[in-house]
Amino acid sequence: MTPREQHPTPSKDEIALLEPFDRLGLDRIVLVNTARQAREACAELTDSAVWGFDTESKPTFFKDQLSDGPHIVQLATMERAWVFQLHEPGCREQAAALLADGRHTKAGFGLGDDTKRIVSKLAVEPAAVLELNTVFRERGYRKDMGVKGAVAVLFNRRFLKSKKAATSNWANPHLSESQLIYAANDAYAAARVFDALGLR
Repeated sequence: MTPREQHPTPSKDEIALLEPFDRLGLDRIVLVNTARQAREACAELTDSAVWGFDTESKPTFFKDQLSDGPHIVQLATMERAWVFQLHEPGCREQAAALLADGRHTKAGFGLGDDTKRIVSKLAVEPAAVLELNTVFRERGYRKDMGVKGAVAVLFNRRFLKSKKAATSNWANPHLSESQLIYAANDAYAAARVFDALGLR
């Protein structure tokens, strides 16, 4: 048996030299925070067999401080992304139903923690979840790829992530434009990566 070929993961410095990845603008991002908006989002999402998937939780700042997240669930197709805020019960129920629907693959990076939090908060086990890091490992990449590495390898582009947005208050009922762009594009990039890997 020959050992599986190993592929290097691009370094931060190598990624920094690349042209930026084309992200979704606000015109292709839908904020969902009512039951009616959630029903409309469900109707649009069910046309796609695969969704890019991620969540965001308000950061914790103290040792042993428990997060009551996720506060946001993001689902994306190749064209648009939907950012579900979970403070409204009707919206939360619809988001939980989408996540529990095993007919649609939910692809993303580093989803172990997201899945545990969803079980705790929404009382559903997300179905048909695909951890994209696992796919890269099976293809000979040793380190966890993450969205930045995957976008660099597959598209030769640099995925922009705002540290300020990442550590912002995701429980805020009024999300900023930078929060919406950050959240939506994490899920959108996962959808694009899934497609580029030829996993359909």
